Amino acid sequence: MTLRKERLQHSAPTTIRARLARAIDASGSHVCVGLDPDPSRMPVPDVTEFNREIVDSTSDLVAAYKLQFAFYEALGIPGMRALEATVRHIRDVAPGAFVLADAKRGDVAHTGQAYAKAVFDIMDFDAVTVSPYMGAEAITPFLDYSGRGAFVLCWTSNPGGAAIQAMRDSDGRPVYERVAELALSLGDGENVGLVVAPSRSDDGSRSETKVLAGLVARYPRTPILIPGVGAQGGSAEECARVGGRMFLISSSRGIIYASADPLTYGQVARDAVRACRREIAGGIRGAGTGKQ
Repeated sequence: MTLRKERLQHSAPTTIRARLARAIDASGSHVCVGLDPDPSRMPVPDVTEFNREIVDSTSDLVAAYKLQFAFYEALGIPGMRALEATVRHIRDVAPGAFVLADAKRGDVAHTGQAYAKAVFDIMDFDAVTVSPYMGAEAITPFLDYSGRGAFVLCWTSNPGGAAIQAMRDSDGRPVYERVAELALSLGDGENVGLVVAPSRSDDGSRSETKVLAGLVARYPRTPILIPGVGAQGGSAEECARVGGRMFLISSSRGIIYASADPLTYGQVARDAVRACRREIAGGIRGAGTGKQ
């Protein structure tokens, strides 16, 4: 990995809230494309080539890219080189895009400081996903960098998440509300976002946005990353209807693996982004008219 000293930090917004707002406004989009390379599904064998084609085909349509570290780490050193090359390419062709490390860090303070140095100083990400299980000290190392910050896991899309996140304390408040309150109390809150996914109904037949709507109503200025949309069953339109202003809807498999054709997968990914944008626009219009 090489330190990206050439970035013009003096001209960049100094908080992730401002940086994300600029990316959304400039792109006219709330879409975040997840770059999760899986060699068994990629239509071309080279990860860097695959990611470059997706980025080149979508860069004018999206606000952000999210790189899930597990897929790169599973490929060893070549995978981490591909991660570095992908971030550099995004910075070159889409300098206004918000770039998120989906690494789910969360450890004691001195270890967190090393993680923060890696994702910000070395890898040049704008923000990183963080697990709050170890408390405030797991989050604060990521808030010490101007214009960089953390998206804290609050309400996740996996079926087992609610076993902990919905537990209630002695005051009757669920854990996810306590997590949001803790995270946003750190620093001035300007460099903290929340990861809030749609959940499934009890019978699994539809997605529900009650938790998302409640947190947005309580923290309307907080950046929200909404995963679990697309291949995982969440509705981009439903999430956009209650997502407020500062949200990113993340879709990975539904976009990057929309085609297995090595000649057309970039264009098909672009079409998938456009479809996601239309769904989001429908949700925003529904919010504006009060339709539920």
